[in-house]
Amino acid sequence: MEQAVVDQGPDGTVSSGSERAPWHLWVVGVLSLLWNAMGAFDYSMTHLRGDEYLRQMGMSDDVVAWFAAVPAWATAGWAFGVWGAIAGSLLLLARSRHAVTAFGLSLAGVVVMTIYTLGHAAPDSVNSPGAQAFNWAIKAVALLLLIYALAMRRREVLR
Repeated sequence: MEQAVVDQGPDGTVSSGSERAPWHLWVVGVLSLLWNAMGAFDYSMTHLRGDEYLRQMGMSDDVVAWFAAVPAWATAGWAFGVWGAIAGSLLLLARSRHAVTAFGLSLAGVVVMTIYTLGHAAPDSVNSPGAQAFNWAIKAVALLLLIYALAMRRREVLR
């Protein structure tokens, strides 16, 4: 006969380890996966189809040249940002505590790419108010997903 695993939390509450996840975990997990999938698509297409993809997206020659000049260390930051976020979203949906690590790596990747862009001025079209707002949204979402995963781990929703 199988016995249920019983855990005692730091606040003294007893948990069977099989509690249901809150509804918002599924909403955040699915929405974050969709959001991060857009970033993964953009990253993949930029690297697989390069200039052709960027021009299809309406990028000018100076923007295409700027992207082509991004060094490997900044590209690695972009990769960690994108793929860490995808992994974090999937791990969040799987209720894994490793979602925290994945979202942490994603945020670190965003920071690395931000350091590069701050030190290597992008063309004006990349620095338009709309583009800047979108870049800040990326940073905010990455930070909020890490905070959310930390909260879910602290509440022992993530195993």
